Amino acid sequence: MKCVIVYTSVTGNTKELAENLYQSILSKEVDIQIYRIEQFSTTYLNEYDAIVIGTYTWGNGQVPQEMRRLYRAFEMFEKKDKITAVFGTGDSFYPHYCGAVDQFRDMLYVHSNLAATLKVELFPQQQDEKRCQKFVQSIFERAQKLV
Repeated sequence: MKCVIVYTSVTGNTKELAENLYQSILSKEVDIQIYRIEQFSTTYLNEYDAIVIGTYTWGNGQVPQEMRRLYRAFEMFEKKDKITAVFGTGDSFYPHYCGAVDQFRDMLYVHSNLAATLKVELFPQQQDEKRCQKFVQSIFERAQKLV
């Protein structure tokens, strides 16, 4: 399986979570790559079996500007065999906690084969480790169903 993590991060929290997930997926002996959104072209989407998206939430629960190109690309994407997952960090103080994750989740559910969603409060902590492992496991279980 060929997998990619594409993420954006302002405070470093989502970057840390992306790197943790990358290490978990890497342990599965999968062809895995990780990109900041600025380094990733939407033309690469067809090269991967699984695409894992990481985002923070901007303003009042919105997808950040730099992630909108990827979001729009998936809206035009009609590949139910493409496994996707979305994760993000946020602060539950805000009324739309991880709202960008929710927006990606809802759209990916329609346009791809959504395997998992993960929201982490602020910075990844030790107590999030099991949830991260379950997130990664869900991606691989979905991939096995397609084989």
